[in-house]
Amino acid sequence: MSLIGEERKDYILNKLNLEGKVKTNELVDNLNVSSETIRRYLEDLEEENKLKRVYGGAVKINLAREEPSQLKREVLYADEKRRIGRAAATLVEDNDVIYIDDGTTTLHMIDYLLNKKNIKVITNSVPALYLLIDYMNKELFSGEIFFIGGRVSSVQSRVVGSLAEQMVENFYADKAFISIDGIMMDKGITGFDEERGQLVKKMIAQSKHNIVVTDHSKFGEVQFYKVADLKEIDIIVSDVPAPKEWEDYLAKKDVTWIASS
Repeated sequence: MSLIGEERKDYILNKLNLEGKVKTNELVDNLNVSSETIRRYLEDLEEENKLKRVYGGAVKINLAREEPSQLKREVLYADEKRRIGRAAATLVEDNDVIYIDDGTTTLHMIDYLLNKKNIKVITNSVPALYLLIDYMNKELFSGEIFFIGGRVSSVQSRVVGSLAEQMVENFYADKAFISIDGIMMDKGITGFDEERGQLVKKMIAQSKHNIVVTDHSKFGEVQFYKVADLKEIDIIVSDVPAPKEWEDYLAKKDVTWIASS
């Protein structure tokens, strides 16, 4: 295929990754080619297992229909998550009360909270709890820890359920740091698990500022449970800048985007 053909296919994949789907008629207009040419591109990309053709266009292949275990999630995009965690931690100020969600990205924040004074951390993450306790016993962390109680998910090393939700309702936080499984402009932020999603909804409702931490692999993904609209989010911290196609939408929703360095 010619270079221009490959560039067109890259355009299709980029649009697909951001929006989750593409429509043939829109691609015809945007790329100024025939519908037959678009059909060939989509066929080629489907053969390469990069998309799934559907009536009128194509959709992103979602291979992960179930949430990976906490141990498996730890090794995915580990360097990116570490940078995101460091950038997110700069948003924490002395005397803050913060929620730290159970994600593996938020877990990386804790290493960079040790110089903060008099902060209170509320979390449902078992690994976050152990890490904070370890730092506290070594006299490296001087804040307070509040662990959300309830039903324990051993595979995901977190606490969920109605008891956990009731406990969250007893706290007001300055900032909530939230991990996600998918993000799209019109679909908001989504997750694999409805119980965890319900708990995160409570955290968002109880916080002055809500901050999503996510690596680029979640862009264009829509998972089972809708957690929140983007208008409910104040800041997104990621490993890459905001996609240009999202910039106007984010501005309208008054969402600030921070790219980690």
